[in-house]
Amino acid sequence: MTEPPENQEPPDSLIPYDEIVQDSLRQVVRRVLTDVSNAGGLPGAHHFFIAFRTRFPGVDMPRHLLERYPEEMTVVLQHRYWDLLVADEHFEVGLTFNQVPAKLSIPYKAITGFVDPAVNFALQFMVNMPEPADEPPPPPVVVEGESGSNVVSFDFKRKK
Repeated sequence: MTEPPENQEPPDSLIPYDEIVQDSLRQVVRRVLTDVSNAGGLPGAHHFFIAFRTRFPGVDMPRHLLERYPEEMTVVLQHRYWDLLVADEHFEVGLTFNQVPAKLSIPYKAITGFVDPAVNFALQFMVNMPEPADEPPPPPVVVEGESGSNVVSFDFKRKK
C-alpha cells in the first residue's frame, strides 16, 4: 500500500465511514431500549439520559416543551415513564414534565447523547441537521469525560 507524502493529507473517502459508524452506534441505543421494553422495565440501578435535537425532522413532542427546549432536550428514563415503544427508526415514550404527562416520539438520528450513569457508559452522536440558509451553524459542543469512564465520542469532519 502506498502512503501519501508526509505533507499531503490522504484523499477524502468515497465511503461514508462516519455515517456508517454513527448508524451502528445508534443501533446500540435501539437494542438497549428494545431489551428494556421486552423486560418490562429497567434492570437494577440502570437509568438513561437521552439528549436529542428537538427540531429534528420526525421528532414529535408537545408544543410547550418545544418552546421551552427549542434546540436540544435531555429526557430521563428511570422510574416514571410508560408506553415505551421501540421501532426501527424511532422510539416513543410517555414522561411527566412538571406533573403534566406527555408523549414523545424521537428518531434515533435525532439523538445527540445516550448515558447510563449507573455503569458510567455514554455515547455521543453527531446529528446532521439542515441549517437555515440565513443562519450560521451553532458552534460544536465539547463534552469532557472523566478519566476511566466508558465515553465513546466520535467527531468526524468532512471536508467540502
